[in-house]
Amino acid sequence: MRKFLVILLLPIFFKSVHVVSTENPVIIPEQEIYSLAQGPYSFYFQDKIESPQFYGTTPVYSTEELVKESGKVTPESKLTILEWRLNSQGQAVFKLSNNQFIAADKRLLYDASQVYHSSKKVWLDPEFVIYNSPYDKEELKSNLSAYQEVETDMTLFAEGREFLHIKQIGWIATEYTSEEDNRMQKVQELLSSKYQNEQFSIYVKQLTTGKEAGLNENQKMYAASVMKLPYLCYVEEKINQGEYTLDSSLKYVAEVNDFPGSYKPEGSGSLPKKADNKDYSIKDLITKTAKESDNVAHNILGYYVTNKSDESFKKEITSISGEVWDVTDKLASAKMASQVMETIYHQNGFVLESLSKTSFDDQRIAKNISVNVAHKIGDADEFKHDTAIVFTDSPFIISIFTKNSDYDTISKIAQDVYEVLK
Repeated sequence: MRKFLVILLLPIFFKSVHVVSTENPVIIPEQEIYSLAQGPYSFYFQDKIESPQFYGTTPVYSTEELVKESGKVTPESKLTILEWRLNSQGQAVFKLSNNQFIAADKRLLYDASQVYHSSKKVWLDPEFVIYNSPYDKEELKSNLSAYQEVETDMTLFAEGREFLHIKQIGWIATEYTSEEDNRMQKVQELLSSKYQNEQFSIYVKQLTTGKEAGLNENQKMYAASVMKLPYLCYVEEKINQGEYTLDSSLKYVAEVNDFPGSYKPEGSGSLPKKADNKDYSIKDLITKTAKESDNVAHNILGYYVTNKSDESFKKEITSISGEVWDVTDKLASAKMASQVMETIYHQNGFVLESLSKTSFDDQRIAKNISVNVAHKIGDADEFKHDTAIVFTDSPFIISIFTKNSDYDTISKIAQDVYEVLK
């Protein structure tokens, strides 16, 4: 029975079978063929774009072969794209709504519908390059410079990178910009390259950003009359706390000229050099200390308001300046003085007002600066200093301590920094 079954099945195994294909011929659009042949960051579009926008004045042609120029388009030209096609050279071209042709080249135009429009300001980094388009490799000439603030109005992604469009100028890669003010980097470069000398202690700080630059900024020197700053700061604090008012009066007795932190009365200022037992308002004493650097006025304030430079005063000033402020040896650094001046800035009281328009505005930091400056000078033998707030649009503090230097050098340093931060 089994043998018989096998004999019956043999014709089936040896019989040929005809297979009929039901598949249709595959037609691949030329856009897909072109797309497969291109790298991931091709300069050419692989299909129509929705809203063509031209980077600059660009030639257009009468035929797709792009041989005979028939006119030009500009960024203001309002055209649409009718068709994407390949010419006989295998070059991708667009047929425009005016029946002219242009290379479908990303270096010539972009799709405005793919651009993010937003206005923002950025700062240029030192190695920035401006391009005509995000795909160009040639730099555009411009009047822009590193650390300058510019306004951008568009963002575009190209070749895996983000580009920003600087209004009416060109395109820049985002990595060569900073959203934060980066000018302090230039200030640091300036100080390090031009004023690297142990006779200078310099500290600069932007009050809006908190960014700093310095040169030997922690180097302590004899601070001279700059030491009056912490006393003015402390007096302002006591006024704010309600312990004193500007109209409060203090008596000029002989003892005020002899305590730790006092100055010899025969120094600068217009108050009598010997005690006259008269009462002087705190407002008048602040004015004379700030504007004239009056030694006696300082002494009266220090004697009464700081209780002869007591421990509470020392602790408060140490907290503000970041280091122990020695009221006897009168040693401090440019940075320490700046920390105190910053506190006075934030107190925003009569002391800050009094440090503006002083008797010393024609010298040192204030001399060559056209905006308002609040500052406190200090002189003693070979030491000449100045610490100031410069009221630019983005106010900054600059403190310059010098040894064996002169007023004009302080003015030059301040002017150089101001030119960067103004």
